[in-house]
Amino acid sequence: MKIFTVENIRLADLYTIQNEPISSVQLMERASSLCAEWIFSNCKYHTKFAIFCGNGNNGGDGFAIARMLYLKGFDIDVFINKDQLKFSDDALINYKRLKDISGISVKDFQEVSTYNFDEKTVIIDALFGTGLSRKLEGIFKTVIEVLNSKNNPKISIDIPSGLFADQINDENSIIFKADYTLTFQFWKKTFLHPEIGVFAGKVIVLDINLSQEFIENTPTNDFVIDDEVILNIFKLRQDFAHKGTYGKSIIVGGSYGKIGAVVLATKSALKTGSGLTFVLAPNCGYGVLQTNVPEAMFIEGGEKFINQIEDEEKTVFGIGPGLGTGKETEKALLKFLKNYQAPLILDADALNIISKDKVYLELIPKKSIITPHPKEFERLFGKTENSFERLDLARTKAKELGIYIVLKDHHTQVVTPEGKVFYNITGNSGLAKGGSGDILTGIITSLLAQKYSEQEAAILGVWLHGKAADFAAEKHSKEAMQPTDVIDEIGNVFLYLNKKATTKL
Repeated sequence: MKIFTVENIRLADLYTIQNEPISSVQLMERASSLCAEWIFSNCKYHTKFAIFCGNGNNGGDGFAIARMLYLKGFDIDVFINKDQLKFSDDALINYKRLKDISGISVKDFQEVSTYNFDEKTVIIDALFGTGLSRKLEGIFKTVIEVLNSKNNPKISIDIPSGLFADQINDENSIIFKADYTLTFQFWKKTFLHPEIGVFAGKVIVLDINLSQEFIENTPTNDFVIDDEVILNIFKLRQDFAHKGTYGKSIIVGGSYGKIGAVVLATKSALKTGSGLTFVLAPNCGYGVLQTNVPEAMFIEGGEKFINQIEDEEKTVFGIGPGLGTGKETEKALLKFLKNYQAPLILDADALNIISKDKVYLELIPKKSIITPHPKEFERLFGKTENSFERLDLARTKAKELGIYIVLKDHHTQVVTPEGKVFYNITGNSGLAKGGSGDILTGIITSLLAQKYSEQEAAILGVWLHGKAADFAAEKHSKEAMQPTDVIDEIGNVFLYLNKKATTKL
């Protein structure tokens, strides 16, 4: 799914209105109807809605939703700024329609502090849409501060009021804190960044049938990894294949006391379908590895830590889990990188070694995939003020070095050498445990060995990792799920994908 800027969303609306054809108020009705249906289906245990409407088209959506929910039998109170009753044209039409219904009470924003928000009340935010470009102040700031102090369920229409769509807010900005955001057609970029995405809660994307012609023909460098993207990448397993068909992976890692990391990476590579899987580790981990991953073949790389990494033809290397950063290991890694030209995956301690000297960055083979978390990224490329700046720097470095950067975060970003960014929306906070990144390394290594392109392996890898974590959380909870539970769910993700892919055929 493409991510569009506010300006391109406005143009998509306009193009749809001109070419469907449909009037702007009819398009508003379509969007509001989808919101009302979702709310009706998901809020059946609540009887009252307090809907806060601004003067623009977001407020017009709120007026229309209020009317539709009232007709479904709910009690509705609408709040407006009675000191300023100048509405946009479409908002005015829906305000007049609302006023014709005697059962809906229209209150002033000033009444919010004395209003009875009982346990059956849902708060709906339709104050400001995506066009907002300034911090909230005055009565709007006061209203949102009051609403944020309430424990009632909160729903934002299109975007939480006060949140910018394309840029990060200041730290002291007042933003409506939604439990759910019902957004139209596209993810907004700010929903996907940790500092401010938290205000959107769970994002529900409602397809309001904007022009597919416009969407397909309008370029962007920002994308969301959804099922459609994945099904265009995923390859069904061939019936007449053999182990050589699906490549050769070598997971390089482990050191005394850190063998578990390379076990996790190797297990995940096997589970993801690598044809031949090797693990290059120190001899102190031999017994652990042979016991826990007997399917993988062992290559000795040292005694208590790795001090040699030998090249192998037609092999994909995933290097880093539990590797350690000692001098001999550092020397072995740098020597290997100086002589190795094919794309590989670098993570964890491999990245920590490279970060010791900026010159080492030039040793990363072109088209390789690196998978840093934010602190590893900072050590590699320098400090940034926020995730927007970090992503901009990642674009620059991916282009300079000719590599793919998998920037791990709540919504992990795959950054390509061409400057494209793919945001992953699978996964959950249950992955915030040691070992989760090692699993991702094994997954991506396995996919690259299976002849997925570097971009495909990175995109499918982060999606698969997150989807397995979602399945694990459903079974065990985010708190209790372990990295090994994520590995165990990889097979169920492939069952899901195979079913989707064969249904598509």
